[in-house]
Amino acid sequence: MFEKILIANRGEIALRIQRACREMGIKTVAVHSEADANAKYVKLADESVCIGPAPSAQSYLNIPAIISAAEVTDAEAIHPGYGFLSENADFAERVESSGFVFIGPRPETIRMMGDKVSAKNAMKKAGVPCVPGSNGALPESLDEVRGVIRAVGYPVIIKASAGGGGRGMRVVHTEAALSNAVIITRNEAQAAFGNPTVYAEKFLENPRHIEFQVLVDEHRNAIHLGERECSMQRRHQKILEEAPALGISPRLRDRIGGRCADACRRIGYRGVGTFEFLFEKNEFYFIEMNTRLQVEHPVTEAITGIDLVKAQIRVAAGEKLSIRQRDVSWKGHAIECRINAEDPYKLTPSAGRITQYHAPGGPGIRVDSHIYHNYMVPPYYDSMIAKVIAYGDNRDQAIARMRIALSEMVVEGISTNIPLHLDLLSDAAFLTGGTSIHYLEQKLANYNKPG
Repeated sequence: MFEKILIANRGEIALRIQRACREMGIKTVAVHSEADANAKYVKLADESVCIGPAPSAQSYLNIPAIISAAEVTDAEAIHPGYGFLSENADFAERVESSGFVFIGPRPETIRMMGDKVSAKNAMKKAGVPCVPGSNGALPESLDEVRGVIRAVGYPVIIKASAGGGGRGMRVVHTEAALSNAVIITRNEAQAAFGNPTVYAEKFLENPRHIEFQVLVDEHRNAIHLGERECSMQRRHQKILEEAPALGISPRLRDRIGGRCADACRRIGYRGVGTFEFLFEKNEFYFIEMNTRLQVEHPVTEAITGIDLVKAQIRVAAGEKLSIRQRDVSWKGHAIECRINAEDPYKLTPSAGRITQYHAPGGPGIRVDSHIYHNYMVPPYYDSMIAKVIAYGDNRDQAIARMRIALSEMVVEGISTNIPLHLDLLSDAAFLTGGTSIHYLEQKLANYNKPG
């Protein structure tokens, strides 16, 4: 087992990884920007290194600075968390070539799954159901593109092959709008990801977003830990997640989860990962794989009792999985609300000093957060400042506990989206379950109508 791990991230996930390391008796190195010098996880780390000014490009995305920090502190491994460099194959390659262990998949696997076209092709070969669409990248000729799309059928969604985070995608309902959409998406893809390649998928009108968690060691032992429902989204960003998903039978869970685990063996995957699907009319359609720890991992931990961060570290150290698929069981229900520093309905960011803070508690409540009284929320990074997780014997109890927790939570001095979460937790459609990925966008659009 490692003696010292460098955590190449910030915020709640840096603290989450740090806590897992402390439980395992592993020393930690926190890297931080100048803006995060007083962060809780920096103060609690065994060592800390400032890696640059506030902007991410000069700090948390600064690969040479992170490698240098690992060298001067004698760290053995680097945990990337999520976001930033967590799915950057070049970073993983640099980490390993510098003599450190990257706590995640191999660089070539990240590269394969990071390209949506190659990922989809790999999944088709592994028998994972995919969204109907173009067979690989769209051709350069717009005339040829029209022919491909006619075969798929409208509406379609044009996506950047190297895309992510909701960027580089455009829905097209008619042939008249196709050429312009392809050109704009290619230009966006080139500007955002340095790769103009785009592909097309059938646009599903009212799908749910359901994802499967996998855990794989380097000895080809692979298991799935069930599914999560992530359909409450705005701007393609999740804000509320739960596990398990409503209406997924044990038989369907075993079938799709088993295929995901088989796919991991085929591609030589290592570590934790998430297969994301659109789910409509009782059918699953693969859209992408996230080769990292997910923001919403706590809901899976709550219903399975498996610590995913510890599992990541053990797998990276070369250990075999201590459990088999038959050992995995699911109990109860868990919901996670992402608490963002933003206007709850207009979604505008709200940086500033937190003048009052009180974290909720009670049975079944977990809070993952790096904030504290008098903490200054910087304007440079993602707006998420906390995650509240509620666990119950069933969904109704988890919802009731979450309502109580959020009604007790105090964050003053900045705006947060707690009011939106409380609204959702009393929303009739949410309580019934099974809402599509478009539901929250439509709800917010109604809030923000003039007058």
